[in-house]
Amino acid sequence: MLDVHLDSWLREFGPRSHEKIAADSVDQLLDALESRYPRLRFKLRDETGQLRRYVRVFVDGEDVSATTGVATPLTQAESIDILHSIAGG
Repeated sequence: MLDVHLDSWLREFGPRSHEKIAADSVDQLLDALESRYPRLRFKLRDETGQLRRYVRVFVDGEDVSATTGVATPLTQAESIDILHSIAGG
């Protein structure tokens, strides 16, 4: 079971603290989160299923958003942090 944490903005749409979820990949993890918390749908991924531009996923502290993204395997992982950055100018 993975220990999943969302940042404070995303917690408005998902779990208020951490959540324990079993998943073999980031894609499966996001499917499980969106299934449990439908309001997260399209907050983390776009219509094609890829991570949104401003969403960062950290697997055991390593940012996988710009590398393997949703295809990242989680078989050896313990913790997932999902952050949503805010852009502006």
